[in-house]
Formats: sequence, C-alpha cells, structure tokens
Amino acid sequence: MASSCSCNSGNFKAASFHPNKPLAPTPSHLLPTSKPSQLASLSLRLNQNPSQTHFRKSKAVPGLQVVASGQKGEPLRVMISGAPASGKGTQCELITKKCVLLSCFVTLQYNLVHIAAGDLLRAEVAAGTENGKRAKEFMEMGKLVPNEIVVMMVKERLSQQDSQENGWLLDGYPRSESQATALKKFGFVPDIFILLEVPEEILVERVVGRRLDPVTGKIYHLTYSPPETEEIAARLTQRFDDTEEKVKLRLLTHNSNVESVLSLYEDQIVKVDGTLPKEEVFSQIDSVLTELLAKKGAAFGSLAA
Repeated sequence: MASSCSCNSGNFKAASFHPNKPLAPTPSHLLPTSKPSQLASLSLRLNQNPSQTHFRKSKAVPGLQVVASGQKGEPLRVMISGAPASGKGTQCELITKKCVLLSCFVTLQYNLVHIAAGDLLRAEVAAGTENGKRAKEFMEMGKLVPNEIVVMMVKERLSQQDSQENGWLLDGYPRSESQATALKKFGFVPDIFILLEVPEEILVERVVGRRLDPVTGKIYHLTYSPPETEEIAARLTQRFDDTEEKVKLRLLTHNSNVESVLSLYEDQIVKVDGTLPKEEVFSQIDSVLTELLAKKGAAFGSLAA
C-alpha cells in the first residue's frame, strides 16, 4: 500500500498551484496554529475521478468542507529512458515516493508501479534460470538481450493488476525499435516518454564509480554518494558490467538504437537535462507529470470553508 503524508492544522489557506512551477514553501503566517485535538488530515491519490466527487464535513474542524473523489480515473502510463547511469533509477525512486503537501489537509501521490526491465533481467540471472543464463551472455558482451527473453517478462509485469489499476512507470525500456513495436502490439503505449540527456564522459564516470550494497540494495557512488560507514563500504560490490570497457560497449549499443526508439514516441517525448542536481531534474519531471494529470482530468482535491 502506498504511503501518505498528512499535516495538522485548523487555520490555513490552500496553497496556490501551477502545473509548470514547483510548489512553493508554505509562508510562516499560514502554518498550523490549532491544538492537536482539533486536527484532521486527508490524503488524496492523483488518479481519482472528478466526475465521482462528493462532499463531506470535517468532524475535527467544524465548517471545513473536503472535496474528495469516490473512484479512480485513468492511471498514468510513463516511460523513462536514457543512457546507462543517466539517473533513471534515481528519478523513478523520487516519482514513486512522491508525497507533496498541497495544503495542510491535502497531499498528492503518483502511486505508479515501478517496473525496471534491468531488474527483471538481473533477477533471472541471479536465480540462474535458463533465461538468466542466456541473458548474462549478452549482458557481458554489452549487447541487448534478445526480445524473446525480455519482452514477455515486461509484458507479464505490465499486465498484472497493480500496474493496470495504479498505472506504471517503465524504467529503461524499450531499448530498441523492435522492443517498442512489440509493446505497442500488446497495447502498451505511454502517455509520456521522458528522456534524460547526459554527455558520455559524465556517464562513464558515473558508472565506473557505482557500487551496490548487497544487503540493502542501495546504490552508492565512491565520489558523489559514498557509503555512510566503513562497515557498509567493506561489503559493497561492483556490477560485472560496471567497468569502463563494458559501459562504453553499452553506450555504443544505446546510441545505435535510441533514435529509432524515439521516432516511435515523438509525440510523447519530453527531454530533460540529466546533468542537473537530482532535485532539479525531478522538479522538471514532476511539473510535466502534474500537468499531464490535469489534462487527463485527474482530481487533485480542493477545500472550501
């Protein structure tokens, strides 16, 4: 179940909101002033249907009227792409964990199901399955894993109930024209295709210094995001394909396929500068997704005194 945020208040003014601008901090004179016993909180999902809106009085704060939705609307379908180490995983984590305070009573969540084709593949490799063994051969050569191995895994995950009900965030896939064509054939078309752009020299530096904590699954970087303790540092491992030689092969493969993939999603592409700090990258992505939700008629929720 997705987590939610709440804020306690009795006297407040709803925050102003524009889909193309990050939300500004709440001014000090609008911060909560009531006692805890008087307080109420509400969390709304972004994929609710405004046509099913109903009103109810707040028991905790007399006179407060909350506009909430009774049914889900059409969920978001998002693809995020970029070269290895362009920051896809980081942004996906920020998107799936988003919980933004619109006012002291309303919070927003995207609630998307994060699906990473790379993780699906690595799980097969780690499990030593037949598909995993075949995939590892191609991964070690820096080549794309054959479609017959990957496409069905991705299709099955996108078809599961949580992905269908909540929407999905497809991370790093499709990587070739044939993969994109196969997904379209199965009926999986994104509302938006986010492309993170990062120069090759920065990508190589990011990959070579990347390390994995096998206990927590957290990704570190020896320069930009070092481990918190010596104990963690001692157990870090490097993925077998995170060497300079391997990453350059992967980049060559990526560059030879990316244009053909982009041509199939040219109406849905949004390009983002992946060299910016992760918070700034997310702010741009967040604004685009919020605007898209507004256009799809999703209910953010509103308050009336």
